[in-house]
Amino acid sequence: MRRYIMWSVGLLAYAVAVFHRSSLGVAGVEAAQRLGVGTALLSTLSVAQLAVYAAMQIPVGVLLDRFGSRRLLAAGGALMLAGQLVFAFAGDVGTAIGARVLIGVGDAMTFISVLRIVAMWFPPRRNPLMVQLTGMLGQLGALSSAVPLVLLLRHAGWTATFLGAAGLGAVAVVLVLVSLRDQPETAETAEAAETAGGPPRKLGLRHSWDHPGTRLGLWTHFVTQFSGSVFALLWGYPFLTQGEGLAPDTAAVLLSLLTVGGLVMGPAIGHFCGRLPYHRSTLVLGIVGASALAWTVVLLWPGRAPLWLLTVLVLVLTVNGPGSMIGFDYARSFNPADRIGGATGIVNVGGFAASIVLVIAVGVILDVRTAPGAEHPTLSAFRWAFAVQYLLWIAGAVQVYRYRRTTRRRIAADDLALAPA
Repeated sequence: MRRYIMWSVGLLAYAVAVFHRSSLGVAGVEAAQRLGVGTALLSTLSVAQLAVYAAMQIPVGVLLDRFGSRRLLAAGGALMLAGQLVFAFAGDVGTAIGARVLIGVGDAMTFISVLRIVAMWFPPRRNPLMVQLTGMLGQLGALSSAVPLVLLLRHAGWTATFLGAAGLGAVAVVLVLVSLRDQPETAETAEAAETAGGPPRKLGLRHSWDHPGTRLGLWTHFVTQFSGSVFALLWGYPFLTQGEGLAPDTAAVLLSLLTVGGLVMGPAIGHFCGRLPYHRSTLVLGIVGASALAWTVVLLWPGRAPLWLLTVLVLVLTVNGPGSMIGFDYARSFNPADRIGGATGIVNVGGFAASIVLVIAVGVILDVRTAPGAEHPTLSAFRWAFAVQYLLWIAGAVQVYRYRRTTRRRIAADDLALAPA
C-alpha cells in the first residue's frame, strides 16, 4: 500500500508540472495579443521552455542518481512556481521567455524523478504498466489546462489565471516535502550491502549510452512524441480555430480528448509491453505509421476538414504519448536501477528535441506563408507548416529500425557470453 502512496505523491507533482508546461497552449492567442508578438516570436516562448527542458535532461539525470527524487521534485516544483509568478505579471516578451525558462528547468526535474520512484518502489514486472499509468494520469494536468484555463482567461484575466497556477504549484511542493520518500528502507539496506560486498557496477552516463537499448529508447521517444506533444502544447489550438475554423470551446474539447484518449491507451500499451517485450519496436513503428496516415488525410482534405475527421486525427494522436513511454521502458530494461536517472534523461531528450524542431519550423513557415497585415495564418499555411513532420518521422523510424537490430544482436551476444562452457 505504501508504494502506491509514494507513487501517488509523485504522480500529483508530475500532473502539476504538465499543467504548468501546457498552460501556454490554450493561452497562445492571448499571449500574442498581450505581448504584441507574431507567430514566430510566440513559438519562442515554447521553444525556450522545451529547449531548457531537453538540455537539462542529462544533467538532471546525473543529479537524480545522486540526490534522489524527493529533493529534485521539490526543487523543480519551486522553480515552476516562480516561473508562473513571473509569467502572471509579464508585459514583454523578454520577461515571458524568462518565466518559461524557469518552468522548463523545473519541469525537467519532474518526470524522470517520478520514473525513478516507480523503479525503486515497484517490482520489474509491474514497471511497464506503472510507467504508462504515470505518463497518462500525469496528463490530467494538460486536461486541467485546457477548458478550465480557457474559462479563467476569459472571465478572470491573465494575471489572476497564472497566479492561480502558481498557487497550485505551491501545494504540490509542500506535499512532496512532507510525504515523499525516495525508496523503501529495505532497498536502502540491500543497496548498501551490495555496494560493500559485491562487484563494482558499471555506473555513469557513458555506460548507459554504450548500451544500444538506451539509444533505441531515445529514438523511440523522438519519433513517437513530437506530433501529439506540439499539437497539445502550442500549435493544435491555433490550427483548429484559425485554420480549420472551429469554435474555441470545440477546439478546447478536442484538446481535452487528446488527454482522455491517452488515459485509455496507456494501460493497454503498458500491458502489451509487459507481455510482449520483443515486439515493442514493432508497436512503435505502427504508431508512427498511423500518425503519418491520419495527418496525410487531414492535410490533403479539400477545404476545411469535417469535425469527424479532426476528431479521428486527435484520437490517433492520443497514442503518441503512451508510445513515447516505451522509450523509458527500454531505459529500465537495459540499465540497473542506480543509473536509471541518467539513462532516462538520455531517452527523454529525444522527443523534446524533435518537438523543439517542429515548434520552430511551424512558427517560421506560418510567418513566411502569412500575408503581411493578415489577421491570422491561412489553412494553406498551416498545411505547409505541419508537413515538416514527415521529415522527422522518416529520420526517427530509420533510427528505431537500426537500433532495434543492434539491440537484439547485443542481447544475443550477452546471452551467449553467460551460457555455460
